[in-house]
Amino acid sequence: MNYPIISLQQLGFSEYEARAYTALLQRSPLNGYELAKLSGLPRANIYAVLQKLEERGAVIRLDIPGGVQYAPLPAEELIQRLRSQFQETLDAAQQALNEISSPAEYEYVGNTRGYPALLEHARALLSAAQERVLVAIWPQEALNLAEPLAQAEARGVEIITLCQAACPQECGGCRGQIYRYQVAPEQQHRWLVVVPDRAEVLTGEIGPGEETLAVRTRQRLLVELATWYIRHSIAFAAVVGDLGSRLGELLKAETRSILASLKTNGHQEGWLEHMIRLVGGESNKTTSEANDFPNSEKSVT
Repeated sequence: MNYPIISLQQLGFSEYEARAYTALLQRSPLNGYELAKLSGLPRANIYAVLQKLEERGAVIRLDIPGGVQYAPLPAEELIQRLRSQFQETLDAAQQALNEISSPAEYEYVGNTRGYPALLEHARALLSAAQERVLVAIWPQEALNLAEPLAQAEARGVEIITLCQAACPQECGGCRGQIYRYQVAPEQQHRWLVVVPDRAEVLTGEIGPGEETLAVRTRQRLLVELATWYIRHSIAFAAVVGDLGSRLGELLKAETRSILASLKTNGHQEGWLEHMIRLVGGESNKTTSEANDFPNSEKSVT
C-alpha cells in the first residue's frame, strides 16, 4: 500500500497528481516525458497533471535552455502551505455556519458508543473550554486526554480534577487542582465525567474490553447533577479524610441511623462505613491540599 499517495489523495490530490508529485520527490528536475516514464502515468495526461500541480503550488516550473523541466516544492513546505489553506477554509466555514446558526430549541441529550468516540467528545469539550473544567477521571483516560487538558490549562482554564482511582502517585495526565479520592462504587467499570464552563456535561462508562456508553448534553438538570457530584465528592472525601472513623462519633444517633439505613449495592455495611472504607480516612492527599478546599467555595463552581 502506497501511503504517500493515499495521504495526498486524502488531502484533495487526484491519484495522478499524487503519483506525479511523489515521483518528483524521488528524482528531479524532470521534463514531462521523463516524469511520465518514472511515474507510470500516460504521456497524454502528464502536462494536464503538471498544470494542476502548478496551480496547487506543489511543483515549480523551470525554464532552461534545454526545455521546460519541473521540480517539487519540498514536502515540508507543501504540508505547511496545505495546513494554512485548510485552516483558512475551516475558519471561513466556521464563520459562515455561525452566522446562520440559531440557538437550539431544546437541550439535547446525545448518546454515543465506543471508546474512541468518548475520547473525541472529551477532547472537543476540553478544546472549547474557556474558564473552568471539572473532571472526574481514571488514569487511563487522564493519559489519553493529557494533551487537551494541558492545552486548556495553558490557555488559563481552571481545571479541578477528581482522580477516582486515588492514585498514590500522579500518573502525569491530570492537571490543575487534583483531588485523589476513591469515591466511585467498587466495580469493573470506570467513569469519566467532564463539565466545561458549567454549560455542558459528558459522562461515560467504560467497561471490560473498553466497551463504552456515553451521554453528552446541555440539559441544565444533568449538568448541575454532574457538577454537584464532583463538588460533593471532593468535599465529603476531604472531611472523611480528616476525621475518618471519628466522624461517626460526632454525628447524632438519628443521623447515624439514617446513614446506616443507606445500604450500598452489594454491601451489608451502611453508607458512611462504606465511604470511610473507600476514602481510607487520612490516607488520601491532594496536590492542592484538601484542607484548603472547604473554605474555597469559589474554586469548585
